[in-house]
Amino acid sequence: MIRPYNAADKGELLDIFRLNMPEYFDPKELADYEKYLDEHAQTYFTVEHEGNIAGGVGYHIDRHNKQGQITWILFHPGYAGLGLGRKSVRHCLEIFKSDPGIEKLVVTTSQKAYQFFEKLGYRIVNTEKDYWGQGLDLYLMERQP
Repeated sequence: MIRPYNAADKGELLDIFRLNMPEYFDPKELADYEKYLDEHAQTYFTVEHEGNIAGGVGYHIDRHNKQGQITWILFHPGYAGLGLGRKSVRHCLEIFKSDPGIEKLVVTTSQKAYQFFEKLGYRIVNTEKDYWGQGLDLYLMERQP
C-alpha cells in the first residue's frame, strides 16, 4: 500500500535510511532526508507491505522548468525484489501524468540504482564522480512524461 506520509512514520523511515548507508546513501545525507520529511511531507508517500513500513518515495514538481522529479526513494533491504520500488515510481508517474504543465521527468540517483530507473524508461543525461559522497556518483536521468 502506498499512502500519504505522516509524522508518525518518520522514525521508521529514518531507520530504513540508516540501513541503506553507506551502500546507497552517504551518511551526510541523513540530515537532508530528515529536513525533507519535515518540510515536504505533503509530497512524500510511505510504502507499506503486509502492514509494515517498507520504505518511502517523494516527488517534486518544478513549474519553472516544467519538470517532475522522483525524490528520496528508499526501502528496507528486507523488502528487495517485491516490486515495491516499481509501484512507488509508477504512483508518482501517475501524479505527473495528470499535470499538463510537465514536459520532462527527472531523477537524480547513483551508479547503485540507475539501472532500476532505466527499466522504467529513464535515460542517463549526465554523471559526476563522488557527487553524493566518496564512491557514490551522481547519475542525472530523464524521460518523457
